[in-house]
Amino acid sequence: QVQLVESGGGLVQAGGSLRLSCAASGRTFSRYFMGWFRQAPGKDREFVACISGSSGESYYGDSVKGRFAISRDNAKNTVYLQMNSLKPEDTAVYYCAADQTLGWTRSDYYYWGQGTQVTVSS
Repeated sequence: QVQLVESGGGLVQAGGSLRLSCAASGRTFSRYFMGWFRQAPGKDREFVACISGSSGESYYGDSVKGRFAISRDNAKNTVYLQMNSLKPEDTAVYYCAADQTLGWTRSDYYYWGQGTQVTVSS
């Protein structure tokens, strides 16, 4: 069983930065692939980024490549999403997810957090 709690969302102007955090429960955090997804009103949940458990290999959605960076600290059971050069279209609820296999779609992840709102003003 893994419980995930996101934090760090808020309101930021276009061009600004935010760092999201996701704290995970459990003693086997390093075994899990961790992902970030986002969902804007009226849209499907979109893949943002994911990171492997131990090697730190990461993958990004096309819309955030070069602007966002995912990282993790296995000693703290925490995964981060550094978001730079934010745009109004990045406005969404951002969700943290975990699973023991690598994936890029919503159905690939079993454990989910409650989400944190990110709003980017123009």
